[in-house]
Amino acid sequence: MRSAPVWGKSNRRGGAAWAVEAEHETLGRYHLYGADDARLLFTRNESNAERLWGVANAQPYVKDAFHRLVVEGERGAVDPEPAGTKFAAWHVLELDSGEAAEIDLVLAAERAEFPFEAADAVFEARRAEADAFYAALLPGEAPAEVRRIVRQALSGLIWNQQFYHYHVARWLDGDQMPPPKARKTGRNRHWRHLKAHDVISVPDCWEFPWFAAWDVAYQAMTSCVLDPNFAKRQIELLLKARYLHPNGHIPAYEWAFGDANPPLHAAAALKVFQIERERSGRADYDFLQRVLNKLLLNYAWWLNRKDSRHHDLFEGGFLGLDNISVYDRSKPLPPGYLLKQADATGWMAMFALNMTMMAVELAAAGRGYEEIAVQCYSQFLAVAKAIAGYNGDGIALWDADDHFFKDLILTPEGHWQRLDVYSWVGIIPLFACEILDTETLSRVPRFRELLYEHRGGMFDGHTICACPEHTNERGEHLLALADHTMLPGILRHLLNEEEFLSPYGIRSLSRLHAERRDLGSLPGIGEALIEYEPGESATPLFGGNSNWRGPVWFPTNFLLIEALEKFHRYLGEDLKVSAPALAGQPMTLHQVTGHLAERLVGLLRRDGNGSIPAYPPDSPLQHDPSWRDALLFHEYFHAETGRGLGASHQTGWTALVANLILKLHERQPT
Repeated sequence: MRSAPVWGKSNRRGGAAWAVEAEHETLGRYHLYGADDARLLFTRNESNAERLWGVANAQPYVKDAFHRLVVEGERGAVDPEPAGTKFAAWHVLELDSGEAAEIDLVLAAERAEFPFEAADAVFEARRAEADAFYAALLPGEAPAEVRRIVRQALSGLIWNQQFYHYHVARWLDGDQMPPPKARKTGRNRHWRHLKAHDVISVPDCWEFPWFAAWDVAYQAMTSCVLDPNFAKRQIELLLKARYLHPNGHIPAYEWAFGDANPPLHAAAALKVFQIERERSGRADYDFLQRVLNKLLLNYAWWLNRKDSRHHDLFEGGFLGLDNISVYDRSKPLPPGYLLKQADATGWMAMFALNMTMMAVELAAAGRGYEEIAVQCYSQFLAVAKAIAGYNGDGIALWDADDHFFKDLILTPEGHWQRLDVYSWVGIIPLFACEILDTETLSRVPRFRELLYEHRGGMFDGHTICACPEHTNERGEHLLALADHTMLPGILRHLLNEEEFLSPYGIRSLSRLHAERRDLGSLPGIGEALIEYEPGESATPLFGGNSNWRGPVWFPTNFLLIEALEKFHRYLGEDLKVSAPALAGQPMTLHQVTGHLAERLVGLLRRDGNGSIPAYPPDSPLQHDPSWRDALLFHEYFHAETGRGLGASHQTGWTALVANLILKLHERQPT
């Protein structure tokens, strides 16, 4: 980069006060123009070897020069010559309280005599286009407040797209200087193949500037509203050979690629495929086929790595739910002990059904995937059989007395004990739910035959799941882990304000555990306690302040609403549940999901007192005219007050609020 001549400083004529020219061997030549006086700073983009490693720099002007000049006052840090490989324009602004200032810049491929001449018109045009785009997302009667929530949620996802670069082999081996020897045996040493150099949708480009696999999946479900092609590219990115481990493992997150995030990529791919088809009329079977081919590797990894005793009950481990268990799921249990997880097994049942539906879609389109659909659905049936306790050892995750799914601990002697904890762990099996229409089924005769083989939900002599053969009035089939006899009992827990139902959604741990803390002696750990904590964790147990022992989390609430909507689509008005906390009379599942969605949206919407629950009462976001229309999308929320917790700028998966609002405004009265 080097400074370039300018043609005058008259902003009235659109001239520039300064200009810099940059040239790259592959990107070409670009020009940056500034409308306001600034000091132009140049240096080289090489590390300060003297400061970092105690060896002489190859040349005097290194990449920390701007900090040393501006912060530390070191005048000789920058290159006196107006050229270098790193550039900054240093503006000094003096403003009184309440004043504002603008700095105008233009980046152009061609040299321009008056680069700012059309700046105002361009800004106004882009603003009008954005207004029109967001206005079209919701019907005209939608309140301005919910429009603002949708717009800021979606724009937050755009803001949180960033270039992410991590070449693991180079990081392990070192490039300029040898790294510490401990790095060779530290984190990610088994991921030498991973070479990330991509724009990725991250949870928060400020506080969490890295990807997490299940965050990417959730974010794609919302990004699809904005740009289906970007959403599809994000889903495929972590399945590329540069990311996906040769053994089929999807990298979890930067500090431990080897952890397991919930297997959500299939659900996200299916969701994006369906949204795009519904909105545009175009079914991108090529995308679905590419994703399914790669996910078969990840599917096999889960089956072979996370079911060590081949019970079809899974031990996913941490799974991003931090301290939700009384066992530290991020670490191995004592030798011989195994934790069979209701959430891991539920995720796998969901994964199997997602894969089934993807294969059915492709087979119905004539792409030869019917045998894959048969195989994946057969695996779903095996998981359902195991959850029901019919795999030969009597181990059931479903507690028929308490109407809830629960974890099991297995001992070296082969004994087992169910963990009497009520948390998201026992709700996630509901996510294994799909609807199959008659027209699609008519094109996959071998798969249709498989459904009829298991009429009544029977498998190997036992009833294990919803009946796949029955149809509703529209001729649709329900493929689900839970059936209509199990749903009412689970919903009694979920819709009870003394248990799961918070004013702001479903709690991550039942409020029962505010009193029912003592779980007694548990195999492998002895005396165990679990306590309901609606806000930040009081201890650094199993994940610091990331708390799944009470607060409301958007992503799991979203998937629960999606699952209950599918159950309603199949069961219709015939299934009603008593929910005194929501209404004085029995409600359909459609009405239930509407109430849950309204409570979640209520976190970011002004209440009867004119306050937004997510923010402290004295926050400028509440009433200050300069801030009251700005929104922050927190990581999770206090279950009793709605206060936003965790990362304060994590639009990430909380952007799913946009999906909920769009769904609420598309609903038909029932």
